[in-house]
Amino acid sequence: MLSQCFRVLAAVVLLPSLVWAAPPSGVSAKEPSARPSKEYTIDQFMATTDFEGASFSPDEKKILFSSNGSGIFNAYSVPVKGGTPTPLTQSKTDSTFAVSYFPKDERILYTRDQGGNENSHLYVRGLDGKEKDLTPGDNLKALFAGWKEDDGSAFYVLSNERDARFFDLYKYGAKTYERTLLYQNEGNYMVAGISRDEKWIALGKAQTTADSDIYLYDVAKKEHKHITAHEGIANHSVSEFDPDSTALYFLTDEGSEFSRVVRYVLATGKQEEVERANWDILYTSFSKKGTYRVTAINEDGHTVIRLHNMKAGKQVVLPQIPEGGITSVSFAPSEKRMAFYHVGDRSPSNLYVYEFATGKATRLTHALNPEIDPEDLVDTQVVRFKSFDGLEIPNILFKPHQATPENKSPAIVWVHGGPGGQTRKSYSAMLQYLTNHGYVVLGINNRGSSGYGKTFFTADDQKHGREPLRDCVEAKKYLASLPYVDGSRIGIAGGSYGGYMALAALAFHPDTFNVGVDIFGVSNWLRTLQGMPADWEAFRAALYQEMGDPVKQEQMLKDISPLFHAAKIQKPLLVIQGANDPRVLQAESDDIVAAVKKNNVPVEYVVFPDEGHGFTKTKNEVEAGSRMLQFLDRYLKGSSPAPAN
Repeated sequence: MLSQCFRVLAAVVLLPSLVWAAPPSGVSAKEPSARPSKEYTIDQFMATTDFEGASFSPDEKKILFSSNGSGIFNAYSVPVKGGTPTPLTQSKTDSTFAVSYFPKDERILYTRDQGGNENSHLYVRGLDGKEKDLTPGDNLKALFAGWKEDDGSAFYVLSNERDARFFDLYKYGAKTYERTLLYQNEGNYMVAGISRDEKWIALGKAQTTADSDIYLYDVAKKEHKHITAHEGIANHSVSEFDPDSTALYFLTDEGSEFSRVVRYVLATGKQEEVERANWDILYTSFSKKGTYRVTAINEDGHTVIRLHNMKAGKQVVLPQIPEGGITSVSFAPSEKRMAFYHVGDRSPSNLYVYEFATGKATRLTHALNPEIDPEDLVDTQVVRFKSFDGLEIPNILFKPHQATPENKSPAIVWVHGGPGGQTRKSYSAMLQYLTNHGYVVLGINNRGSSGYGKTFFTADDQKHGREPLRDCVEAKKYLASLPYVDGSRIGIAGGSYGGYMALAALAFHPDTFNVGVDIFGVSNWLRTLQGMPADWEAFRAALYQEMGDPVKQEQMLKDISPLFHAAKIQKPLLVIQGANDPRVLQAESDDIVAAVKKNNVPVEYVVFPDEGHGFTKTKNEVEAGSRMLQFLDRYLKGSSPAPAN
């Protein structure tokens, strides 16, 4: 699972609003009227603050969250009535992500890795402000797995310290931090849930990226039970146990294109459908006492939230906030209020708290840099074109205000991470920055992207570098058909799997795009698949099925790896890489840069020594964005001076 490009990009990992549908291929998207638009610097765009997570304090007077307001992520708290956030951690080197308040006092849990290497540890900040690593050791990864909700006396942690390949489940005492091993993972499972009575542990097991199962582990009997036996291809993923520990809620697309919510009754084994939509349901979860259940739906590239009052048996009307929609929802223990994030195309994610009794929503954060006028940003459009074989391809289109038939703009096909990610309708500082500087950006959801049904999702299996890449070639044709796009100046860019696609486009369709931008993309699939992180073991077979087996299909993987075809690359290339990336090693970028330079092709290379697979430090996001725009202006727009070096 290759991950997001920058944290500010709406891309999804490599493996582990209103919508608008375009007319047929070749017909342009509806054109918003042109207007003057002020241009902003990358520093101004990255001065916009990212906020993540929400956990209520025990007295419910404050909310814990993460923010990069200091230039790097740290943990903060803010009063539920509004006010200035208070920093609770002050890391200056490694990003720190808040997890949760303790249920009975104001200690907090948070995670931190080392320079983006993804070996995250779980820390506690005591009432005296001192920090303690609860999962010490080298070369291990630890993940918070939830609280013992009935009394808050303990919390659960996943750790691969025993065996780097597998995550075991531990129970930590909330007072002493003494721990007990609850489940030793010997079967290549993924621990996905614990019932509140601790009698059951829900486990996931992947066969392929589109076919997976759920097992229940009986803690007393130490027995596994397979509860999702099926024929054909079907994904099953755990949501959570209900508060009374009577049923397991999970998602499945068995027998359909899209995932729905199903309840498995623990006492009888009966399965009951609970909720469905015409799109994939992303998740469903309960409030602490079970009064509410919230469901998120991936509706044509944007999130739609349904909130159910389980006791009243009806859906709750959510607050209407203009210019976007509600995403993440977190409930206070009392169930009197909830926190949520609101995001729009021109509005970054902001944290709100909602009071059920009054129906009042209070905004707690202000993400967008006040120097930026939202009117200078753009609303995105969902557009579709038909690819080479007639398959309809959905996309997210960013059109600059200044782009007109009389003032045609250069364009970029932007490819998300994955395979299996999705470009979505949401705020993206990087893509808004490029659009603000006159680039039309088409965020393609090529075949293999998630969110459009499992047939579409599996349409790229072992076809990488071929059919999905041809979708990108057709995207270039679609862009060239738009009256405000200069069809002679179109590039391709992306991060992670999207970076691979940019390299593949330059290598396998060398005359199609004018430039390529590769952000920590794979150049040699043999090396990446052979050297995947040890903790991906549970997903190894699925990834091999998706991409190819490096032992059994060596030649096929060489055929689709740009490094072995680098001599064909004749267009300018920018490569951006994090030195600590455990998913796409720096060697992937080093090698492709060296190979393409032999072609006497302009190649620029940026390496960040303190980043991994996804950049979390503002200074690095600024540098990456600046270098990208300079590169595009120089080689695509033709307006930037050559670099001094």
